[in-house]
Amino acid sequence: MKKQKPNNEVISKNTFTIPNIISLFRILLITPFVVFFLNRDYIVAAVILVVSGISDFLDGVIARRFHQESELGKILDPLADKLTLIAVGICLIFIEPFVLPLMIIMVTKDLLMLVGGSIVIKQGVIPPKSKWYGKLSTVLFYVTVSLIVVMKIFNYVNRPLSIILLAVTAFMMLFSLINYIGMYIQIQKDLKKSNQTKEVIAQVTKDESQKEGEGI
Repeated sequence: MKKQKPNNEVISKNTFTIPNIISLFRILLITPFVVFFLNRDYIVAAVILVVSGISDFLDGVIARRFHQESELGKILDPLADKLTLIAVGICLIFIEPFVLPLMIIMVTKDLLMLVGGSIVIKQGVIPPKSKWYGKLSTVLFYVTVSLIVVMKIFNYVNRPLSIILLAVTAFMMLFSLINYIGMYIQIQKDLKKSNQTKEVIAQVTKDESQKEGEGI
């Protein structure tokens, strides 16, 4: 008998939910952010980024509070996060080229997580929710980007501070990647054990059927 999921883990069958609409809204915000940023209207771009961040927070709160977590939402929410982060990172490279190494780490991490997530979904497994280290690396990225942009707006150059922030953020991203790889490996081990168990049960059932057919 299947155990019923607790209320805080109810998965909505409806894809047209408020959290999903918010995630789509966040994806749409990427275009105006890029336009304003590249036109050096950093304040408006920063406001758009803040709105996106607040929307991200509300998205999660509403999904949990009103049990509107859905399979589509589990894809749209991280997709909106990753697209926003990549857009911000690419824009930042135009004004501060030394951010490029951090972008390479971030894109590599996100691509590997995307590939891993796609594989486990095809295997019939729901990808695990974001962990604290993943969320922390995202927050650090936003803080680092915001400080670098603010310093740029006020023509305040502090390369040592920027490099320290970038180094801490890069370390956290690598830490997150290593932990997520560990989770993926564990999922594969669990699936392998589960498949082996099913094979044993199927073989036992087959043997019993053959014995019954032989009249043993």
